Amino acid sequence: MSMAKGSNVPVQAPSVRVELGWGSGPGVPDADASALLLGATGKVRSDADFVFYNQATHASGAVRHEGKRSAGGGVTDSLVVDLARVEPAVETVVLAASSDGGSFGKVPGLHIRVVDAASGAEIARYDSADATVETAFVLGELYRRQGAWKFRAVGQGYSSGLEGLATDYGITVDEPQQAAPPAPASVPAPAPAAAPAPPVAPPVAPPVAAPAPVSPPPPAAAPAQPVRLTKVTLTKDAPSVSLTKQGGTSGALRVNLNWEVRKQFKGWASKLGRAVAMHADLDLDLCALFELADGRKGVVQALGNAFGALHQPPYILLDGDDRTGAVSTGENLTVNLDHSQELKRLVIFVTIYEGARSFADLNATVTLTPQHGAPIEFSLDECTVPSTVCALALITNTNGELTVQREARYLVPERGVSPQRTIDYAYGWGMNWTPGRK
Repeated sequence: MSMAKGSNVPVQAPSVRVELGWGSGPGVPDADASALLLGATGKVRSDADFVFYNQATHASGAVRHEGKRSAGGGVTDSLVVDLARVEPAVETVVLAASSDGGSFGKVPGLHIRVVDAASGAEIARYDSADATVETAFVLGELYRRQGAWKFRAVGQGYSSGLEGLATDYGITVDEPQQAAPPAPASVPAPAPAAAPAPPVAPPVAPPVAAPAPVSPPPPAAAPAQPVRLTKVTLTKDAPSVSLTKQGGTSGALRVNLNWEVRKQFKGWASKLGRAVAMHADLDLDLCALFELADGRKGVVQALGNAFGALHQPPYILLDGDDRTGAVSTGENLTVNLDHSQELKRLVIFVTIYEGARSFADLNATVTLTPQHGAPIEFSLDECTVPSTVCALALITNTNGELTVQREARYLVPERGVSPQRTIDYAYGWGMNWTPGRK
């Protein structure tokens, strides 16, 4: 049952999942969940107390952003709050939502649920039914009372978006800087001619002892960097973005793939028994074909334990092999952009190692998070062909400019041809392939 605005309920679970949910459809804006950890003043202690898509985990580990899931015509964006690990100085965890591409008046079924992270049992739910022009909402809050935690339904809207909401709680937001307009050109008037002055002998200064050496002052601490709220969503109509123009040409670029088997597929599979067991062990592998500036080519993948290396060629590292699809883990690649001048092109792709015959009924999201610059995300289209390999993104270095291109391209291997060789053929890598195993 949905709570009334302003009402509260006790929260006895030591850890909870907070699910921001809404109905999807044409023209519906996207939404994002976020959390702010407040002290006794009702403000954050620092910008680190803001957990959202660009800052996914709090330093204490108590709050983390899990990411989005789509199923049954709806979308959820989740946060996990480990109440047992929330620092004593934090009295309230504000649970907020922001819209991207329109106001919440265009978002149907907006609600927030708090569930026991261990059992999945619903603890609280609040449905927002009066949204109009708001682009950000505080939907609820977790707060301490006499050593126990409670949840309150809030429903406070902001027309100033996530920036206005975050600023209201003490977050310093990195606003885009606009260049000052050039000053109007002016031509100085000519100076009147003057008669030359007679030469004058320069005065002779008495000798001065050299000053004693002075120790330089200690370097000032670097100022805290303000929070960046920007992100880039690639679509069919806008499929590419320049990392160079976004300022993301150094540091680590993290590539994450997370997935979920759609509920309707699980329901269909439950009638088959064996298919359920197969999908319980669904194993997707995130991989990358690379070509370096000196012409060397290769692959980074779990197959054959070709996990790569971050600080030597190919400057790409596969973090591990995950079978859950969760955003907090999932499949991850890291690219060392400090060596981007040595990278020519990179195809990031995913293969089905076991557990399914195609990507049909699989909901997957790709997120590329540069250390500097806005994160880049996109979803895969529905797969309608018997594909076991999908090209996700193409990263190219053209005359020093790094560009990310959304591919989302399902490929169907020919009989007897491996998924890796299929990607090779499609993108013209020209490598020799031999069988491998994990």
